[in-house]
Amino acid sequence: MTSEQTGIVLLDIALILVLARLLGWVARKLGQPAVIGEIIAGILLGPTLFHGLISNTLVPTDVRPFLTALANLGLVLFMFIVGFELDHTLIRGKGRIAASVSIGSLVLPFLLGAFLATWLIMTHPTKTGTLAFVLFIGAAMSVTAFPVLARILTDRGMHRTQLGGLALASAAVDDILAWSLLAVVVAIAAAGESTTSWHILFAIPYLALMFGVVRPLLKRLVAAREKAGRLTPTILAVVLVGLLVSAWATEWMGIHFIFGAFLFGVVMPRAAVEQLRHEILERLEQVSVLLLLPLFFVTAGLKVDLSKVGWDGLVQLLAILAVAIGGKFVGAFIGAKLNKVRNQQALALATLMNTRGLTELIILTVGVQLFVLDTKLYSLMVVMAVVTTVMTGPLLKWVYPDRRIAKDVAEAEAAALGVSAAHRVLTLIPEPSQGSGRARLAADLTGGRRPAEVVLTHIKRYATPNLEVGTGLSGELAEMAGTMGELEQLTTYPKSRGLGAPVLSRFSDDPVREVAEQVTAANPQAVLVAQDDPGYDQIRAATTGQLFTLVSEPPDGGPVVVMGAAGRTAEAAIEAAASIAAARGTELLLAEPGKPSRRSVTLAAALTTRGLPTRAMSTADLPTDPTAGWAAVLVAPDDGTPAAPGLHLLVRPALDADEPNWDDIVGTPAAAPATT
Repeated sequence: MTSEQTGIVLLDIALILVLARLLGWVARKLGQPAVIGEIIAGILLGPTLFHGLISNTLVPTDVRPFLTALANLGLVLFMFIVGFELDHTLIRGKGRIAASVSIGSLVLPFLLGAFLATWLIMTHPTKTGTLAFVLFIGAAMSVTAFPVLARILTDRGMHRTQLGGLALASAAVDDILAWSLLAVVVAIAAAGESTTSWHILFAIPYLALMFGVVRPLLKRLVAAREKAGRLTPTILAVVLVGLLVSAWATEWMGIHFIFGAFLFGVVMPRAAVEQLRHEILERLEQVSVLLLLPLFFVTAGLKVDLSKVGWDGLVQLLAILAVAIGGKFVGAFIGAKLNKVRNQQALALATLMNTRGLTELIILTVGVQLFVLDTKLYSLMVVMAVVTTVMTGPLLKWVYPDRRIAKDVAEAEAAALGVSAAHRVLTLIPEPSQGSGRARLAADLTGGRRPAEVVLTHIKRYATPNLEVGTGLSGELAEMAGTMGELEQLTTYPKSRGLGAPVLSRFSDDPVREVAEQVTAANPQAVLVAQDDPGYDQIRAATTGQLFTLVSEPPDGGPVVVMGAAGRTAEAAIEAAASIAAARGTELLLAEPGKPSRRSVTLAAALTTRGLPTRAMSTADLPTDPTAGWAAVLVAPDDGTPAAPGLHLLVRPALDADEPNWDDIVGTPAAAPATT
């Protein structure tokens, strides 16, 4: 490699990155996966425009092998990421339907593609023989791009719905079947080369070695990471060496290096090691996705030449699109209907399974490298990959509109909460490490009502940028695993009081909207939220039950004081204060400006009779000024009156509030034991 070639390669890499990011940004603005813009960037640099003048000037033929080598390295890393992110738990509980949809969306397009191949081969001769060509075209028609599909579902909020889970499971099964099928096709295509045909005999021993020996050895990385407390360069080097050796092994066997990279990702340890998984993927995703894969798009685009398609090529393109779209759509729809999936959901599944994106481009590149495809047919198939991916978003929006997705999300939230409790208090936990006080207060606000439950909800904004070709969710998955552990610890106190304590936790690109939607879906009798929480106004508007506004953190002990125990909305404040006092086994003070009203005196006597020590008094007779550090929980009605100094809780009544049942609220010493 000469000095001049080195300079050109460096400039080409810079140009490719700028063009890929720019067109990727344009694609996102148009509601498309950024990978579409990057593929088009590669095509624009290819020979399609100006008879190759641009590509020959900017990317001379003598530097293309160096770019191709870097692109192949990016492909190795990406296929490892795909295998590593392929989670078998996605299929759990959905195996039968997912298998049916996957088989339908694979078998029908494969058969139609094989039939179409018998016509295409007449104008596109191949060096690998008719059988390999027919099988390859069938396999290319059958693939679904799992990473792109996962990103589409995440962007639309469908990943947590029943339909989204089923689509992910179906795509995961499809990925496994499609890659396995392609491996067989590649082996058949490579078998004709006398120098390497016998190498394929090592495929079975290789698989046995990977699952029987390499996989157990890789589990030792977990102990090494725990001992070091982080992902060390040595651990990452072990992973990279194993990855490259595995890719070399399959290339040597004639099965192509992408399968070795993919399989090494599959055998990497997963269970209970989310942190290690996250750290490895975090290191590799950015380099692969942002630097090396754009080089792959360009080297792939340099082989696309649409300038010589002509009318016969246009007819072939229409036939390819008809088989690719129709085969996938009809096959997936039939597979879903055989399992009694509703029509609208079956249509959405069929639409999603048509996503091809980068996965299709990888397969087509393999076809070119093995001389299965000529330049013209390769170009037509690339157009098919772009069209089927571009159409997925708009078609899905038409088949399964946003209002239907919102309904599914609400149903998923309700299902997560299980059987509706008689009394439900939902509280927002912005930071799990600081949520113990809220969880305790929310449990206390249930008073003696049974059955009852406290719902802990935690919505966090995505920390990882939307990676265009990977799911980009590995970081969130690892962080969520830790967050869920912290949230589960917060349920100890509610559960000790005999309360249900479901946890609703997930990532979102719009946490404020998500929390408001979650309040609507859960339909709680009460919501506990702080004034300074993000989205407070939206949560307040979405709450139809009681609204408890946390002004400041209340003390754990001391009496509970209702500031302003008379007036139109005072009853809700008294009710909340009585619940807290009964739960904590402390005294309730009904404080009013001036002389206590007869109603307060009567209510204090009645609550004392029920086992809750209660006094009615003037605010002037309170033991001391709250600002002087008096350890009391101060509760006031949310009626627009000036708040007392040191106030902890503002209470707004439910929109359809009934008369309080004091026996349920206060309970008895047996029903609501003191838990100070």
